[in-house]
Amino acid sequence: MDQDFLRKLHAEGTISDESYNKIQQRHANALVSIHFEIKTFLYLGILMLTTGLGILVYKNIDSIGHQAILAFIALITTGCFYHCFKHKKPFSKHKVPTPNSAFDYLLLLGTLSFLIFVGYLQYQYNVFGSNYGLATFIPMLALFYIAYDFDHIGMLNLGITNLGIWMGVSVTPKQLLFSHTFNSTTIIYTYLGFGLLLLFLGWLTGKLQIKPHFKFSYQHYGLHVSLISLLAGYFFLYDSPFALLWLLGVFILSFLLYRDAIKQHSFYFILSVILYSYVALSSLLFRGLNSLGDDGVLAIYFMYFIASPIGLILWLININKQLKKA
Repeated sequence: MDQDFLRKLHAEGTISDESYNKIQQRHANALVSIHFEIKTFLYLGILMLTTGLGILVYKNIDSIGHQAILAFIALITTGCFYHCFKHKKPFSKHKVPTPNSAFDYLLLLGTLSFLIFVGYLQYQYNVFGSNYGLATFIPMLALFYIAYDFDHIGMLNLGITNLGIWMGVSVTPKQLLFSHTFNSTTIIYTYLGFGLLLLFLGWLTGKLQIKPHFKFSYQHYGLHVSLISLLAGYFFLYDSPFALLWLLGVFILSFLLYRDAIKQHSFYFILSVILYSYVALSSLLFRGLNSLGDDGVLAIYFMYFIASPIGLILWLININKQLKKA
């Protein structure tokens, strides 16, 4: 509560001394929410439980037996989903509140158990044969169904990750940069197609208003994968006459995403787009300066590396202020 406004009301006599003291006392002894911390520990507990079960099975595989392990995993999966289906609320295109406190964690445990069950079947009994695409496609469909039917963003993120695995890519931007997998145009096109598909799904989600709160996840992964792919295409085909078309793609896509981020008042997406555009613009500038072959180019490099980050930071600060005013 605004203390200055409260004191003004008290000075004007709008609220009595007794009410003013009660409000001040309640404000001084305000409750502190630990909701996020409890949820974090519960999620970590489920992850530790599934990890511990995996280690236990691995160390005692010979004495337990494969059928018993599969039956145990299937029992956990069935029990969790039985509870979730029994207590879930009807489907809605908009956000649906969680029925009870245990719902999300049982859903997570049941989903992870299901993925372990499918993986175990493939590893031990080779159910899908050499068709690894089918082995990832079925869990992907299940994850997207669970995400939409139970309105769970965590399951949506798992579904997007599985979609990336199915397409043979990784959706983690750090791995895209440091795993050195951009070794052919085919892989780059695959990454780019995956990223653009996610951006399209994000746009479609907002357009049709079907779980509009899912748009952030689609756009988050799609933005990074698409722009990194375009930059990778430029550097991989640096000597090609079509190399500049990849940078043009970066600028066009960044402009479209920037306009959408302004409408959403999302500083995170604005920051991401500007940083990728800065890298692309710097690459284009260096390409032009290197072609000059002048001795004064080195001084321009130093001036650019000093001035451009300062200007970029000031621009971002100004954008953040404007978003707060809006």
